[in-house]
Amino acid sequence: MNKPLRRIAIFCGVLILALLVRTNYLQYVRADELNTRDENRRVRIERYAHERGNIIVDGNPVTSSVETKGSDFKYKRSWKNGPMWAPVTGYSSQAFDASQLEKLEDGILTGNDDQLFFDRTLSMFTGEKKQGGSIVTTLDAAAQKAAFQGLGDKKGAVAALDPQTGAILALASTPSYDPSTFAGNSDADTKAWNNLLKDKDKPMLNRALRETYPPGSTFKVVTAAAALENGLYTDIDGKTDSPLPYKLPQVSTVLQNEGNIPCENASLREALRMSCNTVFGKISDDLGNQKMMDEAAKFGFNKEIFTPVRADASVYPKDNRPQNAMAGIGQASNRATPLQMAMVAAAVANDGKLMQPYMVAERKAPNLDVIYTHEKEELSQPLSGENAQKLQQMMETVVKSGTGTRALIDGVTVGGKTGTAQHGLNNSEKPYAWFISYAKTSSGSPVAVAVVVEDSSANRDDVSGGGLAAPIAKAVMEAVINKR
Repeated sequence: MNKPLRRIAIFCGVLILALLVRTNYLQYVRADELNTRDENRRVRIERYAHERGNIIVDGNPVTSSVETKGSDFKYKRSWKNGPMWAPVTGYSSQAFDASQLEKLEDGILTGNDDQLFFDRTLSMFTGEKKQGGSIVTTLDAAAQKAAFQGLGDKKGAVAALDPQTGAILALASTPSYDPSTFAGNSDADTKAWNNLLKDKDKPMLNRALRETYPPGSTFKVVTAAAALENGLYTDIDGKTDSPLPYKLPQVSTVLQNEGNIPCENASLREALRMSCNTVFGKISDDLGNQKMMDEAAKFGFNKEIFTPVRADASVYPKDNRPQNAMAGIGQASNRATPLQMAMVAAAVANDGKLMQPYMVAERKAPNLDVIYTHEKEELSQPLSGENAQKLQQMMETVVKSGTGTRALIDGVTVGGKTGTAQHGLNNSEKPYAWFISYAKTSSGSPVAVAVVVEDSSANRDDVSGGGLAAPIAKAVMEAVINKR
């Protein structure tokens, strides 16, 4: 071969090698990136070319797929009672992607997950239509309905757990939205989406997981646990060193109680029953900020919780003495999600053991074979069994003869704590109404609940955790108990 031909051959070889390198680079190195690009319409068309797997509650699907017309996306998502289940499932939209379980479990629901490789391969030989797998949740349909209907037209949220396993039984948020209204990619879907984004009441905000509120007096349960765990007090019926009036440390401000209630040197049981700010503010100051932070952290504060849907971190802050005293009664910079406060009630009910919250019980292949089963996991031990039982006695007194009597259930032991959290500059807006509770039967505690009512039509003076939130918690607990 002469020299010019040799140079041409080498040059052509380099071109072929470059082509091979480029092809392999695109197919393997950048495959995932290219598949997920918004401009890659082929991937989206394939995603909606077959029916999506379902999200299951109590053995029944709360989702389905419907055929679309006038679009190259053959199927779109639909929901049964979308507003009630949206805080659990999230949305799946041809135009606006997906959220929550619909997003996190997309691989199973579309059938594209690596765990379903065998099913996809088999369908190629059998000629069967591609199908998605299903997600079996821990949700209790009756409890979810009780929570959603209990909130009604009020702005707020409910979270309910099985204290013994961590299974999420209810997760309601109002106002809510119907994911079906923007599941497609038409002009009507875009209009519905934009209207939701503009809504000042934020219906797409999952208040049970993604909104933090001052927990108010419900946090006194954590402060009481810190007092018991650190040995500040051991006898829940013995007098505490709590003067009345009580002046916050390092400032001239006097901490007030709600009304003329007997809080001077009140016992822990009586202080929780009457919700004495002075007693728990002083406890928080006596323990100090670090010990309060440590105890709050054991209950799950100051870190995100994954269910697998992410819940925002609740916050017990590092702060100065007067602010720490206020944080001990659930005010100042103390912030908590409803899920977090349900975890507090669940840990007390479960004799001091806090289980990891979760809402996916199983993942199933299209042929219904189980490919994943959740195993319960202990998250922490916020307090000893002995101290948990003391705190149970205190919370049960709140419901029997204190501020939480509207949560009483015939034939069932109920423990609870009310909370009315200040809201707005100088408490200028309507307070938040809270209630946390658990129910206890002969076989243990099947449910713990947290309810927050963010806004209501009630007059300001009528807003209270016992009046607004406790009846909702009662209905959720009854729904779980009646089913069991």
